[in-house]
Amino acid sequence: EMVMLLEWWSGTDCTLYTDPESYHKYGKENAIVILNHNFEIDFLCGWNFCERFGVLGSSKVLAKKELSYMPIIGWMWYFLEIVFCKRKWEEDRKTVMQKLLNLQDYPENFWFLIHCEGTRFTEQKHQISMQVAEAKGLPKLKYHLLPRTKGFAVTVQCLRNVVSAVYDSTLNFRNNENPTLLGVLNGKKYHADLYVGRIPLEEVPEDEQECSNWLHKLYQEKDAFQEEYYRTGTYPAVPIVPPRRPWTLLNWLFWALLLLYPLFKLLINMINSGSSLTLASFAFVIVMASVGVRWMIGVTEINKGSTYGNNDNKQKQK
Repeated sequence: EMVMLLEWWSGTDCTLYTDPESYHKYGKENAIVILNHNFEIDFLCGWNFCERFGVLGSSKVLAKKELSYMPIIGWMWYFLEIVFCKRKWEEDRKTVMQKLLNLQDYPENFWFLIHCEGTRFTEQKHQISMQVAEAKGLPKLKYHLLPRTKGFAVTVQCLRNVVSAVYDSTLNFRNNENPTLLGVLNGKKYHADLYVGRIPLEEVPEDEQECSNWLHKLYQEKDAFQEEYYRTGTYPAVPIVPPRRPWTLLNWLFWALLLLYPLFKLLINMINSGSSLTLASFAFVIVMASVGVRWMIGVTEINKGSTYGNNDNKQKQK
C-alpha cells in the first residue's frame, strides 16, 4: 500500500545508478542491502527498490523493536519474519542470530535490508558520533554516522552460504528536496537518485574485526560518493530507470473495491438512521483513525525520531 502511494499516487521518480552487469542479477539472488539513513522516506525508497525487482514480498529488515508494536504494519512484519532488535547488543545477539539462521532455508529470493548507522542522521547525532570516532581513532565521516559493525558482522556470518552479494546503496534527492511521508500522502512528487554497487560476499572478511574494518572503509567510500553527488548532482555510474510494475496498484485497487463499498454503504445507513449516538460514534472512530495515522507518520519524522545516538546514549556508545 505504501509503495503504491510513492509510485502511483505521488509519482515519485527513482533513478538507479549501477553497473549494467550487476543490474541483471538484481532480484535473482539473495543479498544484504546496506542503506544510508538520512531521509524520512528512505525506508520507503528501499521498499520501492525491492518492488522494482520483484522481491518486496520476501524482503527482510533489521528493525528496532518498537516498530513491532505499530498497528497492522508491525504485526505484519512479525509474521513476515522481520528481525527486530532492542539495540542493546548484549540482549540482541542471540535473538538476531536465531532469526537470521531461520532465513537459511527461505524458499524465495530475499533481500535483507540494514541501516548500519542504527539511527537517522541528525547534526546532533553526527557530532556525537564523530566524537566517538576521534576517541576510538577511527576515520571521521562527513555525511554519515559511524556504522554499528556488530550487527552487520553477525548478519554476514549467519548468511554466509545463503547470500550472494552485498548491495552498497546510497540514496539522495535532487534539488535539495526534503521528502516526507506526509508529502507523499499529499501527492507531492520527489526525485530520488539511488546508487547501488554490487559486492560479492566473498570479498567481505569472515573475521569479525576484519569485517568491522571493511565496513568502516566502505562508509568512507560512501562519504566520497555523497561528496561527489553534492558537487555534481549525479553518481559515477550508469543511470537506469527500472520499469514500474503494476502489482502494487492492482493490490490497492482490489482492497479498495473490496472494503470501500461496504464502508460507504454503512455510512449511508448511519446517516439515514438519524441517530445522534450512531453518528457521534462514527465520527469518533474517524477521528481516532486520523489520530492513529498521524501517529504512525510521526514515527518517520526525523524531528520526532528516537533519541538513540543522542547525548543521553553517548556513554552506551563508548
